[in-house]
Amino acid sequence: MNASTIVIVGAGQAGAIAAAELRQQKFEGRIVLVGDEPHPPYERPPLSKDVLLKPDATRCAIHPDDFYAQHAIELKLGVAADAIDANARTVTLTNGETLAYDKLLIATGARARRLPMLDALGDDVYTLRTLDDARRLLPVLQPGRRVLLVGAGVIGLELASSATDLGAHVTVIEQAPLAMMRCSPPVLNRHLCDVHRARGVVLHLDAPLERAERANGDIVLTLKNGTRIAGDAVIYGIGVEPDTALALAAGLDVNNGIVINAQCRTSNPHVYAAGDVASQWNDASGRTLRRETWENAKDQAVTAARTMLGIAPEANAVPWFWTDQCGLNVQFAGDMAAPEWIARGSLDAPPCMLFGVDHEGALVAAITVNQGRDMRSAKELIARRARLSRDVLADPQQNLRALARGA
Repeated sequence: MNASTIVIVGAGQAGAIAAAELRQQKFEGRIVLVGDEPHPPYERPPLSKDVLLKPDATRCAIHPDDFYAQHAIELKLGVAADAIDANARTVTLTNGETLAYDKLLIATGARARRLPMLDALGDDVYTLRTLDDARRLLPVLQPGRRVLLVGAGVIGLELASSATDLGAHVTVIEQAPLAMMRCSPPVLNRHLCDVHRARGVVLHLDAPLERAERANGDIVLTLKNGTRIAGDAVIYGIGVEPDTALALAAGLDVNNGIVINAQCRTSNPHVYAAGDVASQWNDASGRTLRRETWENAKDQAVTAARTMLGIAPEANAVPWFWTDQCGLNVQFAGDMAAPEWIARGSLDAPPCMLFGVDHEGALVAAITVNQGRDMRSAKELIARRARLSRDVLADPQQNLRALARGA
């Protein structure tokens, strides 16, 4: 590659991994990593867990403090990109500085979707997306405090688990009929809800929020069914929106994210995108998809960096993500919309697994509960669309590693 300067806008997981991969692949040109937060790049998964539970002992930085200086990666923190001139190949920052680039990676991620009804309440209303957001929650999640969580996605249930561990009284409100409905099958969703209830969490499912107000010093939420719930604070998580403003203004194709191909190229030959902001073509579904996972940000960052350097990217891996809640480590791989699920062991007595098969009997998904050691083998079987009998999948005596080697 002849490019002498690569600018990366967005200093999160994707941006930091891409910068490191460029140096790993011996790129010797200038790398500039721009981030609007004041913190060096950090991982987001600990924000709803260890940052709250063990704030003094938790370090979520992606690289050591001296990594960027050692690898000649220029960090520009606490400053955002204001505009991209795709024709001139420049990025203008909010501090007035202009950066010329040969190749540009947009890794601006996503922002918490806002709920004006709750925002209008002012104080004691929170979202969780950034490290500063998590730190603002530390004095909120205290013993005896009544915490209302709106949204029962992965982050909502992780927050419910952490808040309960910290002694708060937790109520979860979700308008969908099931928790984690977008990313997990009903058999697991129902079980996780039962686990949370057993720990004292009150869950209101299929319960749209109709009104939010203050009364006698409390925050009071009224559900569509008329139920009124009082609390001391509200934390809501109703999804995210990709941060595509720069891309739209620069004339890039956008469709629920910056549209990229398998090599992370955008509609402009000099601009790439990766992470939560990117919407990538998916052959299986016949449409573009955004995957809001740690692994996807890492994989797309590596792909973008290698493509910039003319190196063929590796084949797409089976999608994978995880959650930690209520003492359970739950890992997911493959298509969570699988029509049939087969249990190996019992959810009531983990470790255990769930296998998802399609209508032809091919393995298309797997879930491990406190059994992460078997996830790699499960992913190998999913990648091959292995056809194993239901009796084999359900039998804990069948060694998954051996099955993967023999598939």
